[in-house]
Amino acid sequence: MSDEITTIPFITSQETYSNLPFDTPLPLSRATTIIPGLANQETYSNLPFDTPLLPSRTPTIMPGLPSYDSAERMERGLTAPVIIPALEALAPKSRIYNTRQWLREPAAEFSGMMILIIFGAGVNCQVSLSNHKSVSASRQGDNTTIAMGWAAGLSLGVWISAGISGGHLNPAITLALATFRGFPWRKVPGTIIHHDTTCTFNEYSHPTVFHVTAYIFAQVLGGIAGAATVYMIYFNAINLVEGGHGARTLTTAGVFSTFAAHYVTDVSAFFSEFIATTILIVVILAVTDKRNTAPPLGLVPVVLFIVVVGLATAIGMNTGSAVNPARDLGPRIFMAMAGYGSEIWTFRNHYWLWCPIVAPILGAMVGTIFYDTLLYTEQDSYIVRYWEAPWSIGGKLPFKK
Repeated sequence: MSDEITTIPFITSQETYSNLPFDTPLPLSRATTIIPGLANQETYSNLPFDTPLLPSRTPTIMPGLPSYDSAERMERGLTAPVIIPALEALAPKSRIYNTRQWLREPAAEFSGMMILIIFGAGVNCQVSLSNHKSVSASRQGDNTTIAMGWAAGLSLGVWISAGISGGHLNPAITLALATFRGFPWRKVPGTIIHHDTTCTFNEYSHPTVFHVTAYIFAQVLGGIAGAATVYMIYFNAINLVEGGHGARTLTTAGVFSTFAAHYVTDVSAFFSEFIATTILIVVILAVTDKRNTAPPLGLVPVVLFIVVVGLATAIGMNTGSAVNPARDLGPRIFMAMAGYGSEIWTFRNHYWLWCPIVAPILGAMVGTIFYDTLLYTEQDSYIVRYWEAPWSIGGKLPFKK
């Protein structure tokens, strides 16, 4: 081995072990490993710190991992080269790997929303359709059952997606976080961003690719898929309630999307959705606030279960508490494809737009402003950073005369 110190990209501690035999295991306290095949044993002292090294079969001493000689590696089954995380990012990735990484977050939002609709619309169908004597002799559930079903769907959907995408499952939440909490706007409506992924680590390189992220699109698509799944499950029961094969009216449309009760005015319906979404996002912001009484992240879905049950049983009678544009729009789009006709869009002068979509978005915005203005202290909020900035004191810069 060379007597000179070898500079490895992204490794800060460089030591020389020139007096040791090649396969001598170094003390674990030094956390040093001899790893073959990653870089050559030459001196790069004159190169920039982060210059990628060329691949070589010459062994390289890497700090940070325990070392094993050849016999120990065979016993432990360590036949593959050891990859150090700092250098792993430089290695070229396959197209399949890159595509999978790009799709993880939208796929998580899609899966979580699909689970939410399967449980929510499913319990709606079970309770509502079983109330018809041609379907069941007795009603299979009540309003409490519906509340529990929607709460279970949201909790399970968040458990599936939270560790990957954050578990928004709601365009109103996504828009509020993008507006006030620094969530990347490129992930909100779905944008195509050009990336140059040419890798200089070795001779392998990839041509330019396109990175597609679409939270809201994935959420709506998950709503469509969830509604389609429930529709196939309860297809025969829907036919019985509608009175014929293929007949589709507002009689059964309410099991998929929300429609205000006949006695509720449009203003009252709007206000109900606005307040319900405001409460929902304030609770979400509180349970994810590290300086508040935040539970462990794995228990956040349990809190969401509680808040959904509370909202559905307390203020859900007027409108059904959509509180989620994708939860209403996705199934509504599917109903249009399933033959429900224009009634689902023209109901109460386009009720579908103002109450299940606009009201939740505005409610999420107002709830975030309320929490970040009065309760939140972390710097990831634009509102907190603005109020703590020097120029916000007295409306002018304090160092100006």
